Amino acid sequence: MRIQVSIAVAALLALAGCASDPAPTEQLRLTEQAVDQARAVGANDDVAEMKLASDKLAAALAANGAQSYRQARLLAEQAELDARLAEARVLTEKSQEQLTQVNTRIVRLHKQLGEAQ
Repeated sequence: MRIQVSIAVAALLALAGCASDPAPTEQLRLTEQAVDQARAVGANDDVAEMKLASDKLAAALAANGAQSYRQARLLAEQAELDARLAEARVLTEKSQEQLTQVNTRIVRLHKQLGEAQ
């Protein structure tokens, strides 16, 4: 009898541990900030990673609303990383464009200097 009670208590504790995932409020806040920051630098849903981030954030919010906190946290973490990757991709593209413009100006200046001599 004592063993059965111990097993029952252990099972209840295990179930309570699974149900005790806290709401991922802070992670959702961080994810929303990352999405906003990516949008601020020019990432939109045409950038594949930004579309993924938006979709995963929406799914995370839905899971949070359904009190599936573990799922919400996982989706929010993935969405944050996708948003940060989208931001990095947009910033890299902008940097490449600026580098191309600077190189074009350098070539033009070299030609002007060569003609002046």
